[in-house]
Amino acid sequence: QVQLVESGGGLVQPGGSLRLSCAVSGGNFPLYGINWYRQAPGKQRELVASISIGGKTNYADSAKGRFTVSRDNAKKTVYLDMNSLKPEDTAAYLCTILGYGYWGQGTQVTVSS
Repeated sequence: QVQLVESGGGLVQPGGSLRLSCAVSGGNFPLYGINWYRQAPGKQRELVASISIGGKTNYADSAKGRFTVSRDNAKKTVYLDMNSLKPEDTAAYLCTILGYGYWGQGTQVTVSS
């Protein structure tokens, strides 16, 4: 059974940084494209970043220049490095395997002074 576990969220001041991790167990990780989404209260779920099997990355306009997604196939983990965080980045961040419907439980990011 495939499972995804996000970690690394927390409370950070505006302008700060966080590194989120999405650890995948089960399945065949090198064959998975991974998406990072975020869900803020009262807002639609938003695709933040994605990384393909070959490492090609894509970002939402809101994330470009501030967020970096990467993967470590040996560790079966995808990372989301977030810099210059803003209060509007506050949300639960979730990872999912593209095309398979598997989701993690999410990790909360709160950006506040």
